[in-house]
Amino acid sequence: MTIKILRMGHRPQRDQRITTHVGLVGRAFGADGMFLTSNDRKVKESIDDVSKRFGGKFTVEIDVNWHKTLKEWSGTIIHLTMYGERLKNKSSSLQSITDDILIVVGAEKVPGQVYNEADYNLSVTNQPHSEIAALSILLDRIHDGYQPNQDFDGEVKVIPSKNGKKVEYLD
Repeated sequence: MTIKILRMGHRPQRDQRITTHVGLVGRAFGADGMFLTSNDRKVKESIDDVSKRFGGKFTVEIDVNWHKTLKEWSGTIIHLTMYGERLKNKSSSLQSITDDILIVVGAEKVPGQVYNEADYNLSVTNQPHSEIAALSILLDRIHDGYQPNQDFDGEVKVIPSKNGKKVEYLD
């Protein structure tokens, strides 16, 4: 199963840090890549740099047409929205998905067509909240709490430690 994120409505002057964190959370929690509707090369470069240093095969495609991406996606589409059905009521059905998953994460108002194209319109809570937090919770539920890809085989490896920072630099 492949998991990709479609980041819609990214505004380069305002959302650069948030969108970068959407990608980093996706990468750390088991997604395989992100489609970004904006042509923001800085976001791509930041995430690519982390993937290079810390490992993994997370990809970022920029300047993607969201409409075409939704139409051509052959797997399950999950739209994260505070207006959707409660995630806690759908968690077990998410764990039974076996085909590829596209997670739509909006930055500003998402067109109504997205709600119609999605197989699931899900909310972590029906209150305003962070899309970064919502994405991490959704990915945790999809993986049933299992953290995939513990070893990303990068140049930098963080060694879990009770006290302090332990880092190994590989050649």
